Amino acid sequence: MNRPSVSTRAAVFGTAVLALAACASTPPQSGASSATATTTTTTSGAYTWWDPYPQHDANSAWAKRVDTCGGQAGVTIQRTAYDTTALTNQALLAGQEGNAPDVILLDNPAVSTLADAGMLTTMADFGLDTSRFDKNLIAAGELDGKTYGIPIGSNTLALYYNKKILDEAGVDPVSIKDWASFDAALKKVKAAGKKPITFAAIGTEEGSFQFLPWFWGAGAQLTQLDSPQAVEALTLWTSWVKDGIAPNSVISNSQNTTWEEFLTGEFAFAENGTWQINSAAKADFPTGIVQIPGKDGGVAPTPTGGEFITVPVQKDTARYAVTKRILECMTTPEGLVETGTTFAYYIPSTAAGQEAILAKEATLKPWVEAVRSAKGRTSDNLGTDYPKISEALWTGVQKALSGSASPADALKQAQGQAKQATGN
Repeated sequence: MNRPSVSTRAAVFGTAVLALAACASTPPQSGASSATATTTTTTSGAYTWWDPYPQHDANSAWAKRVDTCGGQAGVTIQRTAYDTTALTNQALLAGQEGNAPDVILLDNPAVSTLADAGMLTTMADFGLDTSRFDKNLIAAGELDGKTYGIPIGSNTLALYYNKKILDEAGVDPVSIKDWASFDAALKKVKAAGKKPITFAAIGTEEGSFQFLPWFWGAGAQLTQLDSPQAVEALTLWTSWVKDGIAPNSVISNSQNTTWEEFLTGEFAFAENGTWQINSAAKADFPTGIVQIPGKDGGVAPTPTGGEFITVPVQKDTARYAVTKRILECMTTPEGLVETGTTFAYYIPSTAAGQEAILAKEATLKPWVEAVRSAKGRTSDNLGTDYPKISEALWTGVQKALSGSASPADALKQAQGQAKQATGN
């Protein structure tokens, strides 16, 4: 989703739930909108399917894709779509009441929330082989060594650039290989009288999402928010705001707002996601992307966005055989490509799917590379602790960028907040 994130609490389980910030397929929504799509029944029986795409109605390409997989499995699919936050809360309620649907598509950090509540089957118990999925992507659906879902695709972050500004400033994007070379490029842009970079540091999950490439790219870990590496990353961001490399507006920028700033043609760089590919192609100036660099070189790990297909526990376990056929249909290489292009663009979550989408759209190669080096926010077995850690992190980022605390002090406070919230 490319909208502002919200952190809520599901009263039933007292579990923090995030409406997280990266899924390209979901534009700004409000409320718990829903839509239903059905297929022609080829044998008796209907299977229920919930997803977070209320903008895709029964006549959409996405609904028809779901219908097709139901038809191939010989059943009708009754599809209901909710806004992301409403979906997770509704799923928790359904689990408590024992009437969960057969399939739920969840924003990937929410998988551990439902798994922790005991309402999802593991893929091993379900009988689905997950070995073909990229390990770094499927990790977001793992908790305590067990896999509770499979990714239908992934999106992530990179640095879009305005080629006209870079040419005028004498910056070759190929020269950007680490923090030092990127910082030098930003300073050349500023010296040329242009605006160097904009990003989203808003005090929500979107702020954490955009900071994580720099945090991880410095070698920091979410279990230790005040490490020297973490302080280096926040010092970098803080110096950009202090030195006029980035505007003060980043403190309140959502990813949408940041993109609107970039589309004015005034900024050389903007950190944003796969979901802006089509918009960038339509910009009034030539654009390109470079990977977010790690501090000492290489590509920084970027956070994965995207939904997972999960299978809620059913009293009638005989239903799983048909559900498995539906999931296998959705995740063939061709199926992953179809999903990826429907949502313009999800990068397929398997090597075969990635090669297939590159055969159709070779310009996606930088994004495939970014996804291959990306990392799930709940990876490292953070599970349901992640939302609490993330809130502490974005709070620390806000304090440092606003000047109310030094990066070191802001992150020391953040670590204390995270430790108190998680009990770890």
